[in-house]
Amino acid sequence: MAIPRWQNASNRYYGQVPLFDAEDGVTVREPLGEGNGWWAGAPSCVYDEESGRFYLYYRVRKPRELGRGVGCRIASSEDGIVFEDTWQIGKEQLDSPSVEKSCIFKAPDGSWRLYISYVDPATNMWRIDCIEADAPDAFDPASRQRMLLPEELGLEGVKDPAVYQIGPMFYMIASYAPGSAAEASDDAKHGTADIYNTGIVKSHTGLATSGCGLNWHWQGDILSPPDEGWDSYCTRIGSILRTETGFVGFYDGSASVEENYEERAGLCVSYDLRNWERVTRLGPWVQSPHGCIRYIEAVPVDGAIYYYYEWTREDGSHELRVTRMEVS
Repeated sequence: MAIPRWQNASNRYYGQVPLFDAEDGVTVREPLGEGNGWWAGAPSCVYDEESGRFYLYYRVRKPRELGRGVGCRIASSEDGIVFEDTWQIGKEQLDSPSVEKSCIFKAPDGSWRLYISYVDPATNMWRIDCIEADAPDAFDPASRQRMLLPEELGLEGVKDPAVYQIGPMFYMIASYAPGSAAEASDDAKHGTADIYNTGIVKSHTGLATSGCGLNWHWQGDILSPPDEGWDSYCTRIGSILRTETGFVGFYDGSASVEENYEERAGLCVSYDLRNWERVTRLGPWVQSPHGCIRYIEAVPVDGAIYYYYEWTREDGSHELRVTRMEVS
């Protein structure tokens, strides 16, 4: 895929990423109910040049008091706007209380992978597995292989993978909870099956690398919350864009555990995927008037960027939206 050229050398700016108005977005999927806790979102999307189709992963959730997780789905589209569901599983097929943002990926050999994050029923910690298939509607959760287990990495949780291949190397960007909460009991940390909603640890971004995309080496932290500011509790990179000057990352930020689940979107930049600098230090890049814009997935296709994101509606529920921006 060619690197987009968002620049104007005569005006001394390079690698610009177009800002979008999320309120003009098109609803791709609505939540199953109204009010807080009903979500459709956490998207991951790829454009398959061979078939000329977009393949969009998303997860569905209900309020915690009604059982929390529902499951995840994959939908297909010719235009990146109107999608038809082609695959789905429920959380029961993972024996898990909840499934979260995952990553759909077409491997160099033409096979498909779903790097899926869910709560491990044995530990109540977030983990990442991989399911391989011949087609994006053929993933069998019974065949999943473990990729990253937090207890093996000295972490309290790892989730929300975003996988990219650059040259011969695979890079996985993931949210993680550092293993710095030894003084807290296991029940305090994992009794809710989501350590991020406890306030015991903050939400960081880490990096793993691989030569094949199936055996991963954890490299450690690449973006941590600052000591103060609008993103001092969470800095979770959800996707990246490569430009001719380096990489732009879209991250979810929040100031406290009270804003967990209602993060807003920030920007960061890197030249090597290992060292990231926050651009939006003073405030979010984009946000909803009702709450969050999070899990931005940016997909460049044919002179445009398709931004997929989770958006808080006026009633407190979350829907999945897309905004298409032309780029030069």
